[in-house]
Amino acid sequence: MSPRIHPTAIVDASAELGENVEVGAWALVGPDCTIGNDCVIAARATIQRNARLGQRVKVGMGSIVGGDAQDLKYRGEETWVEIGDDTELREFVTVNRGTAHSLTTTVGKHCFLMTYSHVGHDCTVGDHVILANASQLGGHVVIGDHATIAGMSGVHQFGSVGRHAFVGGFTRVTSDVPPFVRAVGNPMKLFGLNSVGMQRKGFDAAVVSELKRAYRHCFRSELNLSQGIERARAECADLVEVRQFLEFIETSQRGVAF
Repeated sequence: MSPRIHPTAIVDASAELGENVEVGAWALVGPDCTIGNDCVIAARATIQRNARLGQRVKVGMGSIVGGDAQDLKYRGEETWVEIGDDTELREFVTVNRGTAHSLTTTVGKHCFLMTYSHVGHDCTVGDHVILANASQLGGHVVIGDHATIAGMSGVHQFGSVGRHAFVGGFTRVTSDVPPFVRAVGNPMKLFGLNSVGMQRKGFDAAVVSELKRAYRHCFRSELNLSQGIERARAECADLVEVRQFLEFIETSQRGVAF
């Protein structure tokens, strides 16, 4: 089915629209944008420029995708935004293009970005990520698959949140959040594993148990962090999830929360 474009919408001649795309009233699709099949661009939404949307992406009213990077070093380079299949952006979400650092800001598949959330330049957001209302990602942030950032939280530029982690509301994320954990507060602290979230995702009980052991060695023992990692490697089962947990902590550039 051909795209359905409201008479008041503006679609640049260089934009490519897939089948069954809907563009609402007063919406704007700018130059060099690609909109996949079955996407919905709501009223007054703006796909500013250099944006690639996968299939079945929904962009809510007033959202802006592909705006210039909010970085004083940005000098108008040709940079991009990419949004994966089946991702939904609710009202007034902003996703900025990258800078010369990485060229692309990426949001994965099956993500849900709630009202007023912001994804800064050069961010990499994984699949199945939830950004709740008014959560903010500074530039160069990395969010792992299945992570959840609750409302009114902010992640410092160059920060990382690991996969299946949960960041509670109103949290100031100034250090990295390891995968599979819960973090909340200002200053931010860790509060054990995201056990409920992992159970909902079908994690085996044995995996959760071994991750809890690794967590205790690293963060709830008399050992320092390096000793805790060494003890966890020696005593915990050699599972992929345990390795990911420990490797994230070891390679953290901003240091991890406690």
